[in-house]
Amino acid sequence: MNVLINESRIEKRLNEMAKEIDKDYEGKEIILIGILKGSVVFMVELAKRLKTKVQFEFIEVSSYEGTESTGKVKIVKDIKNTIEGKDVLIIEDIIDTGTTLTFLKDYLNLKRPNSLKIATLLSKPSRRIKELDVEYIGFRIEDKFVVGYGLDYNQNYRNLPYIGYVESEEEF
Repeated sequence: MNVLINESRIEKRLNEMAKEIDKDYEGKEIILIGILKGSVVFMVELAKRLKTKVQFEFIEVSSYEGTESTGKVKIVKDIKNTIEGKDVLIIEDIIDTGTTLTFLKDYLNLKRPNSLKIATLLSKPSRRIKELDVEYIGFRIEDKFVVGYGLDYNQNYRNLPYIGYVESEEEF
């Protein structure tokens, strides 16, 4: 496994992102909606650094088969509580094509939140098919298949404390 982003770089960037978010949401409460399962590690670590009052919600969507996006998004598990009139921050592990987040943003906007923004640990701009505004980006990366810090390969490697990559699937 090759290290793309080590633990100390992740820690430093999470501290910076938390400060940006706290500044933008000063005096407010945020509902963090984590996209299962990949965002969990990022969401928890980011939330621990926030001074802003937060609530957790989770949603599970599917658009991948193996390592490739199908381009079709479906909701597997919806949020439990209302977000109407609330400030919402979608927490994502990685934005690749933008298809999932575009779908999810449109879907959640139908629930009439006061505001809806996105925070992602990783962004792959070269893979973007659907452009969308992302307010908080941890790292922009090249088109590599990455694992660790919540990201997986067939449900494995989520617990790595860094972002790693392999040159080919055979290395797994």
